[in-house]
Amino acid sequence: MLAIDKLQRKDWNNNHKRLRELLKKSEYHLEAIQLFHYQHSWLHSSKINQLDWNYSTLQDNLLNGLDVETFRRFPVSNPDTKNSIAWHLWHITRVEDMTMNILVADKEQVYTLEDWPSKLNIHVYHSGNEMVDKDIARLSSTIDLDELLVYRDRVGLQTRCIISALTPEDLNRAVEPSHVNRLYQECALLPEASGIAEYWGKKSIAGLLLMPGTRHNFLHLNKAIRIKESLQRKVRGTRITR
Repeated sequence: MLAIDKLQRKDWNNNHKRLRELLKKSEYHLEAIQLFHYQHSWLHSSKINQLDWNYSTLQDNLLNGLDVETFRRFPVSNPDTKNSIAWHLWHITRVEDMTMNILVADKEQVYTLEDWPSKLNIHVYHSGNEMVDKDIARLSSTIDLDELLVYRDRVGLQTRCIISALTPEDLNRAVEPSHVNRLYQECALLPEASGIAEYWGKKSIAGLLLMPGTRHNFLHLNKAIRIKESLQRKVRGTRITR
């Protein structure tokens, strides 16, 4: 299977712009939903994809050759993040779970429905927004990677079911204030993260499909890949000097 390259990343960004336009036009509803699924497929494991292609996804690329020490390393010294790969992968899955299930579909989160805090060995219910360093360090050192990947698969599949059921009218709906309130009621957001709730609350359902539904995953997966590559370069450099 071929690794995703700069050309595929460029195509993904161009398709994201096209998806933004398609979501505005009800006559292109089916095409918009199909393009969402295509974009979303690049962001999760190829094991749960139904598309016939010969490329590994961004998640596949991240996990290929990823060792546990690199997965858990916190803090890291990348210019755009100090958080661990463990945190990034957990955070984007939590945000997708919360926004698609609570804000879009008014359903129960996969996280709480299936008791994922216990399975992940972290007992954290929020999204990681405004999380303090000592808590990020604890999560990074204790989270179960294998279970995290299962949780991520469950969330990705659930998202695709939710999006497939949306109508053109659904896409134009504003996010319900009562759904935003659920984020706090279910401890899915820390009180300090109220800004993100306000941001999501101003969006339409179509807007949530764009961000965080797809682009948020894309941005954080690329950050995580850069962390892995940076740490692996340092290890290779150390070996050479020896």
